[in-house]
Amino acid sequence: MKTISRIYSAILFLFLYAPIFVLIVFSFNNSTTMSRSVWSGFSFKWYAQLIQDGMLLNALKNTLIIAVVAAIISTVLGTAAAIGINGMNKWMKRMVMNVTNLPMVNPDIVTGVSLMLLFVFVAKSMGNVSLGMFSLILAHITFCLPYVILSVMPKLRQMDSHLYEAAQDLGCSPALAFFKVVLPEIVPGVVTGMIMAFTLSIDDFVISYFTSGTTQTLPIFIYSMTRKRISPEINALSTLLFGTIMVLLIIVNFRQSKDKKAEENLMEEA
Repeated sequence: MKTISRIYSAILFLFLYAPIFVLIVFSFNNSTTMSRSVWSGFSFKWYAQLIQDGMLLNALKNTLIIAVVAAIISTVLGTAAAIGINGMNKWMKRMVMNVTNLPMVNPDIVTGVSLMLLFVFVAKSMGNVSLGMFSLILAHITFCLPYVILSVMPKLRQMDSHLYEAAQDLGCSPALAFFKVVLPEIVPGVVTGMIMAFTLSIDDFVISYFTSGTTQTLPIFIYSMTRKRISPEINALSTLLFGTIMVLLIIVNFRQSKDKKAEENLMEEA
């Protein structure tokens, strides 16, 4: 039975990652067109062309600005929301969490179209203001918030609820008690939520496509490349994007496993 499960797992991973492996290998191919699937020699020329591509660099700059701003704002708002939700009674907490999780289970295309209609309505009300960087940041904050809340909530549940009150009894102001007592306890969840928000923002295409207006992000740039003559540059670009997301996910998983081991050690000591 174990042999069958291992074979099944190997086939599954091969099916999932073989196309990505081929893409990474051919990003170093010296071929001149995507239509040639024959190895023509090792080369970094497609990576060099990416660096010289002004439109790509502009799309990358937009993507990083949006991802950083959206991650920071969604982390601050999500952490505050998680603290507020954690202080609610059982039924209210369950109801608010169901509403909070809605953007996660809602199809991206529905979220994207809904936000586009909302932004267009607001833009026309303000005098035909066009969609762009600001609408993209708002859209990314919207779908990143639930992930930050879900990352912070477990840390709040694990924390002793009386520590905050004890700090105030010892002379701390509410703000000082939060930064001295609460924040150090939940910082692993906050960091994980921020990394998740940054990763999701970089990787998003559907919602960005509907709310971008005249602003182009990296996923939209890749999509525009596939609609025209497909250049091998897309292999190099996809490889860099995949590598960035993979590194961030490894960091998140490492932090989660580290936190889990720390919790197990505390339980053993207790």
